[in-house]
Order: sequence, then structure tokens, then C-alpha cells
Amino acid sequence: QVQLVESGGGLVQAGGSLRLSCAASARTFSRYTLAWFRQAPGKEREFVAGINWSSDRTYYAESMKGRFTISRDNAKSTVFLQMNFLKPEDTADYYCAATVPVNGIVTSATAYPFWGQGTQVTVSS
Repeated sequence: QVQLVESGGGLVQAGGSLRLSCAASARTFSRYTLAWFRQAPGKEREFVAGINWSSDRTYYAESMKGRFTISRDNAKSTVFLQMNFLKPEDTADYYCAATVPVNGIVTSATAYPFWGQGTQVTVSS
């Protein structure tokens, strides 16, 4: 079982940056593949970025490439999402999620059994 708690959301102007954190409770945190998803009002939850247990493999949704960076610190059981050059369309609730390792990084939300409660990001124009 994994408990996840996100933090770092807030209000930022377009072009600004935010760094989201997700702290996990699991003793076996380092075994899990981790990901960030987001959900804007009235829209489906979408994959943002994922990272495997050893950090040697990451994957990003196309619209986030070059702007967002996912990383993890297994010693601190924490995963991060650095978001730069934010746009108003990045406004959403951001969630971290965990799943057992599989081949590659899965982008489907249904593959992740463990979720945090979300943190709100609002980007003003």
C-alpha cells in the first residue's frame, strides 16, 4: 500500500514556474513507477509525465516536453514535477500516482492503483 501526498500547487502567472512534490509513505517506494496526471475542470484526467524506479527512464506527454521535468529522490520517498514556462492551459488539479513496475512507463490512469489527493495549479494570463 502506498499513500501519496502532493504539495507545491498555487497561483502563478503565465511564463512562470512551479515545483510540485509528492511524498510517499511506502517503505518500498523505490520499487514503484511514479507518474503525474492532471485534470482540468470538465476534462478527463490526462497523463503528464512518468518515471521508473531507477530514474533512468522518463516519459512525457507531448505538450509538456521541454517545459516539465519529472524526478525522484528514493532516499526521501519523494517525486517532483518541475514546471516551467507555464501556460493558462496548464491550469488543473495535479495528481501523483504509483504503480508496480511494468515494461515501459504506462500512460493510462487505470494502470495506477495508488493516488494522491491532488494539488491545484492555476496559471493566470
